[in-house]
Amino acid sequence: MINRQRAFLLMAMPAVIIFFIFHTYPVLQGIFYSFTNWRGYGEWDFVGFRNYLNVFQDGRALSSYWFTFKFAVVSTILVNIFSLAVALGLNAKIKFQKTLRAIYFMPNILSILIVGFIFNFIFTHFLPEIMGVLGLDAWAKNILGDPDTAWIGIVIMTVWQATAFNTILYLAGLQTIQEDVYEAAEIDGANAWKKFLKITFPLIAPFFTINMVLAMKNFLMAFDQIIALTNGGPGQATESISLLIYKGGFEGGEFAYQSANAVIYFIIIVVISVFQIRVLQKREVEM
Repeated sequence: MINRQRAFLLMAMPAVIIFFIFHTYPVLQGIFYSFTNWRGYGEWDFVGFRNYLNVFQDGRALSSYWFTFKFAVVSTILVNIFSLAVALGLNAKIKFQKTLRAIYFMPNILSILIVGFIFNFIFTHFLPEIMGVLGLDAWAKNILGDPDTAWIGIVIMTVWQATAFNTILYLAGLQTIQEDVYEAAEIDGANAWKKFLKITFPLIAPFFTINMVLAMKNFLMAFDQIIALTNGGPGQATESISLLIYKGGFEGGEFAYQSANAVIYFIIIVVISVFQIRVLQKREVEM
């Protein structure tokens, strides 16, 4: 037994060491530097909580927080609506079911950057030209070039790409529902809408919780899609927190300041995720 435990420990140690070196240590290092004035190079001094206090007085940071929350909430809602609808359709008894499942999962295989560059071309050239030919001059413009509409383009691209993964999770949940339950509901005279509200949705509530938490967390950390579509522009209209931390920390000589911003944002994401889990799991118990 001792030899077996020693063997398991030896097998696990390389992964633990690699995880600590490339994840835990950099996190601890970032937290340490958040209490200094280090610019990413040269000398530094301790400044206490000054960086943390400055974040709440920084107009650019507050604007980025507002954009990120707006983008994350809207995208999370839309992704779950579309993915649940697609999952219900793919779970039905239709022809070419397996082929359609593979097709709908393809966006999840593609790189977010590649998808972003494709949508950048669509929004910048393809759609304006099509709208111009159709005589719809009011729509013949690049929405990514307008500070008021650029975030909508990012939402469209993100929802299209992210729906695939959430659909798979919902499909997994739908597969756990026994067909006998629906047959009993039909005998009682329940229509399709009532079966969804009273049977399907309550029984896949755990999968709904998982999708909501994962989607919100991923969208709060949005980076690649914004880099590919707008790079935070026009101006700073679509600058997410992750992009602000990257630009300020690695390009703007604000390493310590953006480290404090990253710590604050990490705490916010954890609090939001825990709050979502607590609220949605209570709903599961009630149902």
